[in-house]
Amino acid sequence: MGRGRVELKLIENKINRQVTFAKRRNGLLKKAYELSVLCDAEVALIIFSSKGKLYEYCSSSSMLKTLERYQRNTNSSTSQSSEIVAFDVEDETYQDYLKLKARAEVLQQNNRNLQGEDLGPLSVNELEQLENQLEVSLKQVRSTRTRYMFDHLTELQQKEQLLREANKSLNKKMDEDKAEIDLQLSWQAGEQRRQQQVDDHRALQLSWQEGEQRRQQQQMDEHKAEMALQWSWQAAEQQRQIAAYNHHINAAASERFFQPLECSPSLQSGNSLSNASNMMNSAAPVQNLLGFFPGWTL
Repeated sequence: MGRGRVELKLIENKINRQVTFAKRRNGLLKKAYELSVLCDAEVALIIFSSKGKLYEYCSSSSMLKTLERYQRNTNSSTSQSSEIVAFDVEDETYQDYLKLKARAEVLQQNNRNLQGEDLGPLSVNELEQLENQLEVSLKQVRSTRTRYMFDHLTELQQKEQLLREANKSLNKKMDEDKAEIDLQLSWQAGEQRRQQQVDDHRALQLSWQEGEQRRQQQQMDEHKAEMALQWSWQAAEQQRQIAAYNHHINAAASERFFQPLECSPSLQSGNSLSNASNMMNSAAPVQNLLGFFPGWTL
């Protein structure tokens, strides 16, 4: 039993249309290859998918050479068939418009069916196909979402690992900095204590020096007062001794030199010498006290 004849119309199911396009494209490429090999023909095949993807086959070494050959052959008959070509172009343009219009309507209907609208005219098989298409689309969406989520989760885990490592290194650095800061603070505290001890020692030394200076100044003041007292006492004693000596001299002079002499000059001379010696003997204590010889005053 042979296959039934396939009706040539646009396949409404997108998945079936893509599958049919792939199969027929491969078959067409295979037929072009067989034709070029079996019949030694130069074949060039160009196919554009509905998404604009290019598929091509060329039996020669270069597609450009085949296209140039085609261009030369078509240019020779262009002047003869210009009117026919213009009509064909218009007819082809109109046919393309009708195809595009029908395709747009089919796409709109398919879109409404996918959204759950206008399902009444569909048969059971079409509904099953639509359900299968939705299930396949849903599986693809879920698979894509799962893959995206897994990729995002992997990326987040990598970021988390990097952040953990960075946090670990920062904690280590913070510990090192903290230990260094503690050591520096302890050193500064010790330095401050040592400086405070030095300042206290200097203050104590300065206070001791000031006390020593005050004590020396006090001693000097006491010594000066004592010396001044001693000098005043010595001056008073000297004044007293001088006054006593002057009094003694005056008394001796009045008694010895100013009395009338009744003896001979020789005896008077002897008496004078004896009296002078007596005066010298009597003035000896004054000499010893005043430090000068009283005879010079005579």
